[in-house]
Amino acid sequence: MLNQVAEGVLVHESEFIQSNAVVVRGWAGVLLIDPGITVDEMADLAHDLRELGEPVVAGFSTHPDWDHLLWHSYFGDAPRYGTARCAASIREVLTHADWKDQVAEGLPPEYADDIPMEQLGLITGLPDGATEVPWDGPTVRILEHRAHAPGHAALLIEDSRVLVAGDMLSDILMPFLDLQAEHPLEDYLAALDLFDSVVNEADAIIPGHGSVGGDGQLRARIDLDRAYVQALRDGRDPEDPRVGPSAPLEWLGDIHEWQAQRIAEMRAEGGTPE
Repeated sequence: MLNQVAEGVLVHESEFIQSNAVVVRGWAGVLLIDPGITVDEMADLAHDLRELGEPVVAGFSTHPDWDHLLWHSYFGDAPRYGTARCAASIREVLTHADWKDQVAEGLPPEYADDIPMEQLGLITGLPDGATEVPWDGPTVRILEHRAHAPGHAALLIEDSRVLVAGDMLSDILMPFLDLQAEHPLEDYLAALDLFDSVVNEADAIIPGHGSVGGDGQLRARIDLDRAYVQALRDGRDPEDPRVGPSAPLEWLGDIHEWQAQRIAEMRAEGGTPE
């Protein structure tokens, strides 16, 4: 079911880690951002859009993780976009003959048979440095950074004052670093600084996974994510409700321990994870 979070902006929440598909109403249809997980969910979303009389005129993937690259024929053949680096990242994966097997290794087994793979990652990379999504609707500003994944982008829907954060600023997931990057900690802190620059332009925050945040939540979530990353940088245990005994998902503690261990190993190997 679609829920309105601001004028012209609606969200469909998946059962899978509270994944959020975002709909932005335009002049002749909608922009569909990170559109969902299972076939049934996509069918429900397409049905809701038909009920509203809103065709999909454009799509956008915030970053090249499988759960943000899905699509279905229910949504038609509208152009689908991502940043240049995002598109290049998934394009490299798709060059491998066994790409479906590679992606399948990361799928949640309880949903794997219901996830449509046929149109995964068929996105067009926007020109390097593009600052807006090209579509017939309100200005959607692209805030590209290097945290979490190559070519990650948050989107600021200017008129509605909504920030779509991709896999950051979640109330249920702590920061997941891109540990393949040369400077994962520095990249993440730089992205949070970028979000700092638009705090006064957004009244609502939509994370890729988790609850929509209202007034004041953007600043609180930036501060919480920054404290977590700084704790990793300093080799301290973070005081973060998303890890430890109170974590909303039991496996998050394992992910945190793995991240902390990997940062320590990078330092021991002479790397510069900062």
